[in-house]
Amino acid sequence: MRTLVIDTATAACSAALIEDGRVIDGRYEEVGRGHAERLVPMIAELIDGGRADRVLVDVGPGSFTGVRVGIAAARGLALGWRVPVHGYSSLALIAATALSHVPHPHVAAVLEAGHGELFMQIFAADLSARAEPASLPPAEAAARIGDVPVVGSGLARLEGLVPPGLRRLPDARDVVLLPARLADLDPRPLYGRAPDAKLPAARMPAAR
Repeated sequence: MRTLVIDTATAACSAALIEDGRVIDGRYEEVGRGHAERLVPMIAELIDGGRADRVLVDVGPGSFTGVRVGIAAARGLALGWRVPVHGYSSLALIAATALSHVPHPHVAAVLEAGHGELFMQIFAADLSARAEPASLPPAEAAARIGDVPVVGSGLARLEGLVPPGLRRLPDARDVVLLPARLADLDPRPLYGRAPDAKLPAARMPAAR
């Protein structure tokens, strides 16, 4: 079975084709913004235009806009190709990447969350989560992390608060490192905190 993987949840934009547990093609760029403009051409550059038997997408947490761009593209392609679509967590993916480089009993995954906060989650060596993902100020995140090794784009905000770690953004090609149970989430946004923009509240009927 061939899987198209899409990742636009952070400053990176990536796409990969995976078959029989290995990456057969992939693209990765740190774009900052502009995921919507870069993603479709990136997929088109893949073997067979990225056509696959299923679609897998990063559902966050991460950029509110980036998460929505990736999920919308994944759902659209899955609908057009009549194939299933599933999700995975950005934090689990970078944790898996770190553990593949340096085995350790635990690892803390941290990503920029905006407003001076960090998305963070601590994982055990088998990638079971010790807690739900949270959006925290750096000092509070550091207190929870302690001496656990850290991976992710949020390291700069933790400088001097935790030991040096591995800077890493999610990369679609690394999905081969995730156990199957972590690549089977519902393709719905996992924002990690409330979005910055809120819909206006419904107007209450006037009292009589």
